[in-house]
Amino acid sequence: MTSPADLKFTDTHEWVRDNRDGSFTVGISHHAQEALGELVYVELPDVGRHLAAGEAFAVVESTKAASDVYAPLEGEVLEINDALTTEPQSVNSAPYQAGWLMRIRPADPAALATLMAAADYDSGPGA
Repeated sequence: MTSPADLKFTDTHEWVRDNRDGSFTVGISHHAQEALGELVYVELPDVGRHLAAGEAFAVVESTKAASDVYAPLEGEVLEINDALTTEPQSVNSAPYQAGWLMRIRPADPAALATLMAAADYDSGPGA
């Protein structure tokens, strides 16, 4: 699967979408959800929490394993995807749409440029 070109990626399989309103949406890649298998539980951060780049902010649990999800950028959690508490498998079926995890206000919006382009992710960690 080719990753959406409008997203940026981390080498730990998180994606970031610039919402063009000062906030970013964060989720896990198709590659990551496929490796995990069917998700049965998602633990998300509290709204208002300040995250450091690289800090574990969520846990996704599948029938195979539990895995931490890491903040791709420093920022404040603005919103979480509450629907995942009852429908965690949305991450599997639509990782780039309904399966998003959180929205953040980045401490430095320019830091987005330090993340990988979709093509680089697809030929590297997401291959």
